[in-house]
Amino acid sequence: KGISFEVPAGSMTALVGPSGAGKTTISALVSRLYDVTGGSIKVGGVDLRDLKLNSLREAIGVVTQDAHMFHDSIAANLRYAKADASESEMIEACKSAQIWEMIQTLPNGFETVVGERGHRLSGGEKQRLAIARLLLKAPRIVILDEATAHLDSENEALVQEALSSALRNRTSIVIAHRLSTVRAADQDR
Repeated sequence: KGISFEVPAGSMTALVGPSGAGKTTISALVSRLYDVTGGSIKVGGVDLRDLKLNSLREAIGVVTQDAHMFHDSIAANLRYAKADASESEMIEACKSAQIWEMIQTLPNGFETVVGERGHRLSGGEKQRLAIARLLLKAPRIVILDEATAHLDSENEALVQEALSSALRNRTSIVIAHRLSTVRAADQDR
């Protein structure tokens, strides 16, 4: 038994369903963390197994419900996505991700250390910083795996605004339990 899943290029596809339904598994298949053994996973009509793994991984950006942050500065966490990012590029990404104003209030700005797994940041700040990192990478394919799951309504609104920038003109797969996250989807599964 195999799986067949296709995402049209430039669209937003929502994966909605209960825990254990396979939503995160599909995102792992799209990222080719492992390959389907039957059927196919296609994006824009292209079977992902026909692409070189490195080029596919360069084209994909992922934000999960627990965005990983390194015990390093905000700048270093952003440059993880684009090592040669200029300060102006980081500022632009942070503005689009609705996190720049908060960074400006920090005594060390971009040089502020976020702590192990970002423990010095709130959940909403970590999510918005992860979205800024995604924007710096500028992937053609975006996977959002429950990116707003643990946020209060105020932070969810900020993250939703940031996501509207992140998803513009990109192929995206949005995994969610909340319908507010997937209202703009072109198709749902």
